[in-house]
Amino acid sequence: MNRGLIALMFGGLGIGITEFVMAGLLPDLATSLHTSIPETGNLISIYALGVVVGAPLLILAAGKIAPRKLLILLMADFTLFNCLSAFAPNYHILLITRFLSGVPHGAYFGVGSVVASKIAKKGKESQAVSVMFAGLTFANLIGVPVGTFIGHHFSWRYTFLLITLIGIITMISLRYWIPELRSTKTQGIKQDLAFFTHLDSWLIIFFISIGSAGLFAWASYIAPMLIHLTRFNPDDISYIMAIAGVGMVLGNFVGGKLADKYSPINTILLFMFLMSMSLIIVYFAAPYKIATLFMIFITGAISFTIASPVQMTMIKYSKGAELLAASVSQASFNIGNALGAFLGGLPLFWGYNYNTPQLVGAGMALCGSMFVILLKLHIRNRN
Repeated sequence: MNRGLIALMFGGLGIGITEFVMAGLLPDLATSLHTSIPETGNLISIYALGVVVGAPLLILAAGKIAPRKLLILLMADFTLFNCLSAFAPNYHILLITRFLSGVPHGAYFGVGSVVASKIAKKGKESQAVSVMFAGLTFANLIGVPVGTFIGHHFSWRYTFLLITLIGIITMISLRYWIPELRSTKTQGIKQDLAFFTHLDSWLIIFFISIGSAGLFAWASYIAPMLIHLTRFNPDDISYIMAIAGVGMVLGNFVGGKLADKYSPINTILLFMFLMSMSLIIVYFAAPYKIATLFMIFITGAISFTIASPVQMTMIKYSKGAELLAASVSQASFNIGNALGAFLGGLPLFWGYNYNTPQLVGAGMALCGSMFVILLKLHIRNRN
């Protein structure tokens, strides 16, 4: 396998752990920081806000920095603020470091997606991007369960130190395994910002932001649901998260292959609709252990089939502003992260059961699929 793709995958692993491990650590963080579960859920939303703010701003500010150097700088920022999170003395400081550690996230995946597509074999671009996103899936398969285990049995601070170590390894591998590439940014800021004047761009932003909220409504409150409704022992959560990780690994590579063989948009539409159906089933299956475990695997698989197709769709319809577009797609995913965590938490604030965030997520995923249909119709009419 191309070593450059492996280097990008390491970054995805570290980012995936810091983004998704919070769901498994919510009960432990709430106890340690003396906060409620919904309040602690803000640590998920604030990270997502950092991604939303940082993704386009860092790309616009990057000028013509060579991709390899830019990737290393972004990972250095990510590593620093995760290290500071490990030593945060209280909830409010942790909120700040979580925000700042999220700032380079979207830009990293944006630059990484363009780099992956450039060093890929012709006709294998989506699969190359899926290798980078495999880091996120391996994070859910191995990193998140390990991080959850460490946080539950020792301290959540050690989990952040683990992420710091992965960040350092990533910087070293990027330095030696990513080839020298010229900056792909040939336009000025004004021309880049023209990306936001196209209807295509906004329809993609809307379907990512709204549709992916379904995934994050599910993922953000999965640990409390498993503990309080399905009645699993808290010690089992790390192993259960690994089941979701297996599904995500499978779904990520399936999505890449389907996007190359058919089309990214059709792949997205199919699996976003299936995500809505899956979350409805999760709602009804929640009281039953075997059914819940099965649906955790299925939902995990469905959720990551759209990762590389979304990136390729954004790059395809943003000629001349690929870096900005790819980073904006990551910002959009994290708008979905914030929406999913916030809206999914509302039923819990109102006293409803721990499976009700799944219905919120199902509605968001269905709305997202409607925007995909609008995009397909717009492209057909334009052509």
